[in-house]
Amino acid sequence: MELFQKHIRSLTVRYQRALALYRKNDRALEALLVHSGCQLYYFADDRSVCFQAYGHYLHWLPINRPDQFIYFSPGQKPIYFQIVPEDYWYDQSIKNASWWADSFQIIRLGAVQEIAKYLLDAEVGYIGPNESRAAEIGIDKSAINPEAIIHYLDYQRAYKTPYEINQLKEANRLAIAGHAAARYCFLNGGNEYQIHMTYMEACNMLEEESPYTNIVALDEKAAILHYQRKRRNNSEHSQVLLIDAGCRVNGYGSDVTRTTVKESAHESFKSLLAGMEILEQELVAMANPGVNYPEIHLAALYKIGQLLIELDICHGSAEELMKSHVSHLFMPHGVGHLLGLQVHDVGGHQQSINGAIKPPPSDTPSLRNTRELSEGMVFTIEPGCYFIPFLLEPERSQERGKAINWKLVDELYCCGGIRVEDNVLVSEAGVENLTRQFE
Repeated sequence: MELFQKHIRSLTVRYQRALALYRKNDRALEALLVHSGCQLYYFADDRSVCFQAYGHYLHWLPINRPDQFIYFSPGQKPIYFQIVPEDYWYDQSIKNASWWADSFQIIRLGAVQEIAKYLLDAEVGYIGPNESRAAEIGIDKSAINPEAIIHYLDYQRAYKTPYEINQLKEANRLAIAGHAAARYCFLNGGNEYQIHMTYMEACNMLEEESPYTNIVALDEKAAILHYQRKRRNNSEHSQVLLIDAGCRVNGYGSDVTRTTVKESAHESFKSLLAGMEILEQELVAMANPGVNYPEIHLAALYKIGQLLIELDICHGSAEELMKSHVSHLFMPHGVGHLLGLQVHDVGGHQQSINGAIKPPPSDTPSLRNTRELSEGMVFTIEPGCYFIPFLLEPERSQERGKAINWKLVDELYCCGGIRVEDNVLVSEAGVENLTRQFE
C-alpha cells in the first residue's frame, strides 16, 4: 500500500506540472478528467471487443473497465468516478481493495452523464480516447487531449516509480514460470496450440488478460516476427520453438522471448542460438545511464554480423556486413522498446516534454526507442536472427548476396529464427535484468 501511495503522490506532482504547461487563448485548465475509454463492438454485431483501458488512466488506477474516470485537481484528493451501471446482463461490480482505494475519493455513479454535475464551472480538460464522450460531459473541444499535456505525460511515462517496477517484476516472475512450462511442453512433443495453452495455464491467465497475443512459433514459422497462429498438427518432430509471451499485473505487462532447440536440431542453428544468448547478455550490460538506446541497436547489428561470419553463414567482415546492410536482413526489427502500461509504451521517440521527436534510423524504421537512458527507465532488449525468405531471396542474385552462404541458409530456412528478450531496468548502479533474476 505504501508504494502505491507514493506512486500516487508522484503522479500528483507530474499532473500539477502538466496543467501548468497548458494555456490556450489565455485560458488555463484547473483540472483534468482522465478516461479509461469506451466499450467497442464489432461492426453490425452486439458482441463486444475485448476492452483495454487507456494507459494514462491505468497509470492512476488498476481497474481495467470501460467508462471509469479519474478527476485530478491540484490541492485535492484525486476523485475516482466509479461508473457502475444497473445491469442484469453482465456483472458490473467493482471491488474496491483498500491498497489502492484509500488513495482516492470514490464517487459511485450509475451513468457517465452524472459526472457533469460534479464539474460545476471548473475549467476541465479531458484526456482519453473518446472525444464524443468528453462532449457529453460538457468538456470544451479545445480542452480535449491538449497536446502540451499529452506530450508531457507521454514523456514522463518512461520513468517508473518503485510501485511500477514491483508490478513489472511480478509480471516477469509469472512469465518465466509460463516459459518454463512451455519449454517442457515443446520438448515433449507439444504443438503450437498445446504450448500456448500450457503457458496460459502456468500463468493462471485468460487470453484477454494477456498484455499481447502470444507468439508461439515452431520451426519455419519462427521467421515470422509477429506470428499469430496456433497450429494443432502433430509436432513431435519439430526442432525449434520461439515463444514471445508476457503477463500483466495491475496493468503492467512483461514481454519475454525465449528460443529453444532440441538436440536433433541443425548444428549450425544450435551454435547460432548459443551465440545469440551470449550476445543478448552483452547488450543488456550496455544499458547504463547516459547511453543512447540506438547505440545498443547498432551494437546488436554489429555483433550479429560477427556471429554470422563466425558460423560461416556470411562472409567478409562485420563492418562490411553493416555497411551493406546484410546484418539488417537477418535482424529487420529494432532491438527493443519502452515497456510499462503498454507493451510498446509511449514516448519512445520523444526527446523532451515539449514533444520533440528523434526518429529511428532510416535503415531501421521499426526501432521504437531513441531515448537517452536514465534511471527509472524500463525497456526490452531483444536481438533476433532470422532466416526470412521474403528478405533474403531477392538478394540471391544481387551483389550483396555474395556475402551470404546460400547453401547453409537453404539448410537453415526450416529452423525459422531466434529471438532472445529480457526486460531491463536502468538503476542508479547501472542495469537490473528484471527477467533473468527469476530463472
